Amino acid sequence: MSEAAIRPARVALVGNPNTGKTALFNALTGARQKVANYAGVTVERKEGFLTTPGGRSLSILDLPGTYSLRARSPDEAVTRDAVLGRLAGEVEPDVVVAVADATNLRLVLRLILELKAVGRPMVLALNMYDIAQRQGLRIDLEGLQRELGCPIVTTVATRKRGIQELTAKVDELIASGALSTANVWHEPSAAEIRGAHREAQRILKAYVRPPEHPDTFTGKVDAVLLHPVAGLAILLTLLFVMFQAVFAWAAPLMDGIDAGFAWLGAMVGQVLPNGLIKDFIADGVIAGVGSVLVFLPQILILFFFIILLEDFGYMARAAFLMDKIMGGAGLHGRAFIPLLSSFACAIPGIMAARVIDQKRDRMTTILVAPLMTCSARIPVYTLIISAFIPNRIVGPGLNLQGLVMFGLYAAGIISALAVSFVIRKVFWRGAVEPFLMELPTYKLPSFENVFRNLLLRAQIFLNRAGRIILPLMVAVWVLSTFPGPPPGATEPAIDYSFAGMIGQAIQPIFAPIGFNWQMVVALIPGFAAREVAVAALGTVYAVGDAEANVGALGARLAQHWSLATGLSFLAWYVFAPQCAATLGVVKRETNSWAWTGVMFAYMTTLAYLASLVVYHSAVALGGG
Repeated sequence: MSEAAIRPARVALVGNPNTGKTALFNALTGARQKVANYAGVTVERKEGFLTTPGGRSLSILDLPGTYSLRARSPDEAVTRDAVLGRLAGEVEPDVVVAVADATNLRLVLRLILELKAVGRPMVLALNMYDIAQRQGLRIDLEGLQRELGCPIVTTVATRKRGIQELTAKVDELIASGALSTANVWHEPSAAEIRGAHREAQRILKAYVRPPEHPDTFTGKVDAVLLHPVAGLAILLTLLFVMFQAVFAWAAPLMDGIDAGFAWLGAMVGQVLPNGLIKDFIADGVIAGVGSVLVFLPQILILFFFIILLEDFGYMARAAFLMDKIMGGAGLHGRAFIPLLSSFACAIPGIMAARVIDQKRDRMTTILVAPLMTCSARIPVYTLIISAFIPNRIVGPGLNLQGLVMFGLYAAGIISALAVSFVIRKVFWRGAVEPFLMELPTYKLPSFENVFRNLLLRAQIFLNRAGRIILPLMVAVWVLSTFPGPPPGATEPAIDYSFAGMIGQAIQPIFAPIGFNWQMVVALIPGFAAREVAVAALGTVYAVGDAEANVGALGARLAQHWSLATGLSFLAWYVFAPQCAATLGVVKRETNSWAWTGVMFAYMTTLAYLASLVVYHSAVALGGG
């Protein structure tokens, strides 16, 4: 039997950004999803599976949002090539589902005409149809269906309305033997684009009547949220609340996880006899992994805010508000969303820069994205802040530790703006391209989608803990344990270990910024993943102590480090490129080791200089 006969039928979801395409994808596939990358590129590939009422297996592809097959960014190029069957290792779609926001058909109609010209069997899903009905928007579905030559299904993805009808219509198209007409597609010329635009306008005028009850809510809210003064104040307040919540809301959950791992370590210590096996399990595995997993609540809280604001429709407004500020620093307005995504992780932030059309704007965004404070830095920040900054209230609802955390985030933002300004002056002179963005209407987020996205992020973090952090912790434990101290040794055992030898050999390079050799040892595995530095410090400082937890580690650091040293370590992590995976993604996105080297060199230099200034300033002020 041929591969075509046994493989699931391929269905591609195509549409403009902010049409609810991903919500429709989630409604269709539920938990039967997998996320990977397309071969040879770093564009995310989301595929889900379902079985139609007729028993047919379908593979659903959620393609990146696009306004035209005349691709101008890497994301749009992937969507175009997927529709045309040009992607390496990918088969062409059997059916294209064009997803449209029923309340805003102006832009999507031109895309639908382009998809029609490709010749693939197509279904039009008019999503958010409930909002269109509330607004009194009158759409002649039968006439529009005849005009476009494809079936139309109305859907409300967030409430799973129209899902069965959509799958049945797709199944019907496949069962009917509707095949691609294999049209030879060519990139439309400017004249053809103007013609398609005129045709879309004609169709819109003929089959769509203006709403009887237009959406005034969005306009009223935008009058406040997009105000040049009030809007910025609200945005900064939201960011401030978000970073305060990362500390305040997560504390009880973190304490519970911390106590759980401490209890588990103590139980293992009681059950196993003294020796290498006990030390390995209690100090290498339990203490190492536990000291990283304890920060999962903080990371999920950060993602919760970002996902919620994105679904609500606020992110586009935030980008609009930041356009003038970012334009003054040499960044394109569209860079705001990639940079905000970098608060969670620099890797998706760098990948999100693909939505920026101009190469120089995209490159600038990629080079400064790692300066934003990613969630992997949170374990390091939290550990050092809790060890050296008093946990006290300094004003109404203001926690001193939260203020310091906010200051570290602010330092990353300011440095990203400053570096982008220098990059544009040195490498790419000229004006920043004007910022144009379609502002979506406000929508109530689907808490099911928010929960599913949070669950996905938790799975990614836990997978990272098992795949990367655990092996590294085992390696750190081995280096910290062997060889054992010689007979009659008076110094701590770790001083005689391989880790001690490596750290003491490299430490003179870091001595001017106040780092001891234990800190240098933590930097080495921390290069693979920033958060591993915490677990490495826990292993280095807690060898032989199965009950040591994050709280105990903070207390030990406070005993062994000066305030100047702790602040210097924080300054290092604001700037240092301590993530090999990020460097790998930069290489793939820029297709250049030279640009990757430039980023690594400037960030390392900034980190060393910042630590040098902070350390000696703190010593001069009596913090040494």
